[in-house]
Amino acid sequence: MATLKELARRPNRLTGGHRACAGCAAPVVARQVLLACQEPAVVGLATGCLEVTTTIYPYTAWGCSLIHNAFENVAATVSGAEAAYRALRRRGKIDREIRFIAFGGDGGTYDIGLQSLSGALERGHRMLYVCYDNGAYENTGIQRSSATPRGASTTTSPAGKVLPGKRQPRKDLTGIAVMHNIPYVAQTTVAHWNDLTRKVEKALAVDGPAFLNVLAPCRLGWVTPPEETMELAREAVECCFWPLYEVENGVWRLNYRPREKKSYIEWMKRQGRFKHLFQPGLEALLADLQAEVDERWRALLVRCGEPLEEERLQAVQG
Repeated sequence: MATLKELARRPNRLTGGHRACAGCAAPVVARQVLLACQEPAVVGLATGCLEVTTTIYPYTAWGCSLIHNAFENVAATVSGAEAAYRALRRRGKIDREIRFIAFGGDGGTYDIGLQSLSGALERGHRMLYVCYDNGAYENTGIQRSSATPRGASTTTSPAGKVLPGKRQPRKDLTGIAVMHNIPYVAQTTVAHWNDLTRKVEKALAVDGPAFLNVLAPCRLGWVTPPEETMELAREAVECCFWPLYEVENGVWRLNYRPREKKSYIEWMKRQGRFKHLFQPGLEALLADLQAEVDERWRALLVRCGEPLEEERLQAVQG
């Protein structure tokens, strides 16, 4: 794995000067992914926050080959480019290694781009799909997506007297990608640069499709100060809302386990999208939300062959 000094010496293929919000995690995700890729890259970019802030005509922040396409079809676009590349290599018209990377937000990945993504994974194209998950359709007005956590307030799942925010639990897209039986699937955050870049290196090395789900906080939709973006991403791992793990050729592996599991409720308190949940009378809902995170964490520990929390506590005590 490349060290921090090695990464710092590599040229940036996403330059500064773009128009993303202060504290936006999406361009940091893209920059880290491209730093971890040493080969020439063809990047597909779905319409979304990352696209509208980095490709405002006639300017671009991208220093590599870039294809911008519709909200829903970046996986199809990049898989087509990869298929054309393979055909040209067979004919001897290209003789160098090129990597193919698709970027999409959770709206364009979990929801309206899911069919395109599933098809590309099933066909076996050698490409890396990176989802920068900020938990809503942030670019078009902060509408709820299937990645939005239960209880969060958005413009299409507003908190009020009738409903306490979004009613449905978030979709486990990382798990859905695993079920496609592809060589490599992983989950990480924008704040864990060493974990992220290591997983990108592994993903680009496999001969087939790879999927990377990256938590990328949005200061607008999450209603948080811009300077807290990285800390919120780190705390999401510490409270086990967003565990760091990978599935390599069907083998589940936990990459990080908090020494002391933090409270999901305390993490929620720092975000304005959840502030309505801390009014009197919603204590049972808060307990249910904590239990939901705890159960998902427990299921992941079982899949990864890790001791459960109570088993680890017994081992420490006895």
